[in-house]
Order: sequence, then C-alpha cells, then structure tokens
Amino acid sequence: MLARELIQRVREIQIHTGRQVADVLAGQYVSVFKGRGIEFDEVRPYVPGDDVRIIDWNVTARSGSPYVKRFVEERQLTLMLMADVSASQDFGSGWRSKREATAELCALLAFSATHNDDKVGLTLFHGGIEQYIPARKGQKHSLRVVREVLAHGTGVAPEEMDRPQTGWRRWLPFGRRRAWRRRGRQATDVAGAMEFLMSVTSRKTVCFVVSDFLDDGYLKAMQSANRKHDVIAVLITDPRELEIPKVGLVTLSDAETGRVAQFDTGSRAFRQQIARQAERRVEQLRHQFQSSKIDFIHIDASGSVVDPLVKFFRMREGRMRR
Repeated sequence: MLARELIQRVREIQIHTGRQVADVLAGQYVSVFKGRGIEFDEVRPYVPGDDVRIIDWNVTARSGSPYVKRFVEERQLTLMLMADVSASQDFGSGWRSKREATAELCALLAFSATHNDDKVGLTLFHGGIEQYIPARKGQKHSLRVVREVLAHGTGVAPEEMDRPQTGWRRWLPFGRRRAWRRRGRQATDVAGAMEFLMSVTSRKTVCFVVSDFLDDGYLKAMQSANRKHDVIAVLITDPRELEIPKVGLVTLSDAETGRVAQFDTGSRAFRQQIARQAERRVEQLRHQFQSSKIDFIHIDASGSVVDPLVKFFRMREGRMRR
C-alpha cells in the first residue's frame, strides 16, 4: 500500500466513523463510560463546619491536629487501545484485512472519546511492544492513532503521510526499517502487552485489547490487568478462518509460525471439522473472558464494526442499570 492509498484510507475511515460517532455512538459511549466520579485529592486542616465523616483519622493522629480529606470531581476518562499488529492480523479474504478492521474500530473508539473530551492512547504489540503513544486529547491525536495502526508493516512510516508525496528517496529508509521490523513481529504476546500496560499506566483506564488472540497463557495477565483497569477483549476474525470454501487441494502457511501444510478442501469432513473447531474456539474465548469478568466483543473483519460495538454498549448499559 502506497502513502497516497494510506492517506485516502485514513480519510475514508475518518469520514465514515465520524458520521457513526455523531449519529450512533456518542451518546452510548458517554452513558457507559462516565468517568470515575469523586476521587481523593489531598488533606487539609479541619475548619469548623466541615463534615466529621471526612476527617482523616490517620493524619490527625500523627499530627495531633484534625485534618480532613479533600475530594475533587474527576469525569475525564483515559482510553487505551491495545492493537495486535502481529503477522496474522494482515490476513483478509474480503475487502479489508483484520488489521484494517482493527484500525476502523480504533477510529470509532478514539473519535467517541474525543467527542467526550477524553484522552486516548495506543499500544501496538506483537511478540513484543512495537510502539506506545501516551494518552492525549484532540482530533489530531485520534487521527494519528488510526494512521499508526494502518501504516504499520506497510513500508510507509506514519509521519511520511503528513509530508508532500514527492521524492522516492524519502520512502526508501522507512521501507527498509519496516521490512526489518516485520521479521520480528510474527508472534503474538498478549500477556506481555498486559504487563506493559500495568507498567506504564498508574491511573485506571478503559482498555480495549483488539486481537485475534492466536496465543496461549495470557488469561492470568488479563485478569490481573482487569482488577486495576477496565479491560475489554475484542476478537477480530476473518470468515475464511471460520469456514474454508471448497477449492480443492491447497497449501496453507501459518503467518505466525511459518509452518506450511497441504489440505484437501474438497473433503466435506475436513471442512466441517475446521468449522467446528473455529466455532468452539470463539465460544471458549467468550466463556473464558466472561468467567473472568472481562467483557468480550467479537467482530467479523468482513462485516460491520459498528453493530457489535453498539450491541456491547447496550449490553453494558443494561447491566449498569440492574
């Protein structure tokens, strides 16, 4: 994908998701993610008339004079988008890949947060942490988030998309750098991404982990992160991962392990076995996350990104009312 095509794709996502946010998501985002309310700020000396229920007895005992706790209203949220950019995310059998679906989802969430004056951050991960963008506010920052997800692994640096599109010499160094990075991003390490989140974020955040979850041993790390933060798992799949068409003998390569094998898709039993295994995997992920009190969203890369997100917002809003 050339820089011009990336710019066009970003603009398309901005226009499309901007309309969706304005028409559908903005109100639901606010109703579900309302901020943390009242939080502790500091202690100050007691003044006659202060409510005795806010006296800080520990400080009072140490100082010998009465002190009360001071609270401030904190309504601003921090939204952290954890986007999987491992090799398997490049797969797409339809009009967009799993990574492009991830970029559109990140755009919807980032623009919704910006509409509510919240901060948005981004972490790109694979077998390690590829890039971390601290949370900030503003439309320009949200666009950067989308550009980073889309541009990763394409041979075009995101900053190159902001420059005049002339002069091939500017592109060559970035193409070499990205090609080198691509060799190091084959695997997926969700647990490592969660550990990184815990190390860089001290305040509670709303964290969307967007991945195909082709990994093992990450559930404990996600459970630990969810005790401190509000973690939502978003599974991105492609239709051809769930159901293989009848096309005869094919050679398939695992994007993350590099293993190659031949399969006879003309066999009905083989196609049914693949479909059952894929369906079982999705349901197991759903059960594991829900049992861990981690919200779960399943998005088909070939379908709507908005509909599953709206369904999630409505489910969560209904749960809050109970």
